[in-house]
Amino acid sequence: MPLIPEEPQIHESVPGPRATPAAGRTAPTPRPVPGPGPRPAPKRPGVPGPSRSSATAPSQRTPRDAAVNAPAAEAAAASRPAAPAVSDAATTSASATPQIQLIPAAADGALDAADEAVDLLLDSGRAPGEILVLTTGDPHPWAAHELSFGEASYWAQHDAGDDVFYALAAAERAKGRPVVVVAVNGGADEAVSAALPTAMARAGVLLIICGDPQRINAVISTSV
Repeated sequence: MPLIPEEPQIHESVPGPRATPAAGRTAPTPRPVPGPGPRPAPKRPGVPGPSRSSATAPSQRTPRDAAVNAPAAEAAAASRPAAPAVSDAATTSASATPQIQLIPAAADGALDAADEAVDLLLDSGRAPGEILVLTTGDPHPWAAHELSFGEASYWAQHDAGDDVFYALAAAERAKGRPVVVVAVNGGADEAVSAALPTAMARAGVLLIICGDPQRINAVISTSV
């Protein structure tokens, strides 16, 4: 009997509007890209590293050989042109602009989209302390809950820097982190216009914005 091809699995997409796919084709699910960042490769078990006794190890030199070759090495180093120094300002400007990703979502679904983005970032290997979540409208439920115990304990968790932190975009005490997720879940246009450049300045390598694409693009084109 003929084989029936296995149906592809369709994962649930981030909340928000999405384009209607053509007939017979499945629309791709928008997923946040974890972005650049340190990703040390795990060491393979049983492979401690290169052996010092390998054939490529440099041969040992006697003190006599070192004494004879020292003047020649010094002369070669003196004749070699010095490499141009790279200024700190140039290095900083090269890495000052983070990667920006937009996740389409309605205002009432921006928090859910931000939470899903955080889950994907953690699954990709990001440490919780590297992620800051900002909201332009109502505070995130976690922030509202923690603020009920007082601002001192709330900001103490921020200063500890060992977990994901949620704050209002207008909060001046929120410090930058490698990854910043912004949920455009409300707020006036002026507040959103001020929040996005501030979020970009706080993001080290990746800025994820969850909200209405038309509104966000209009703000980015004029403010960022």
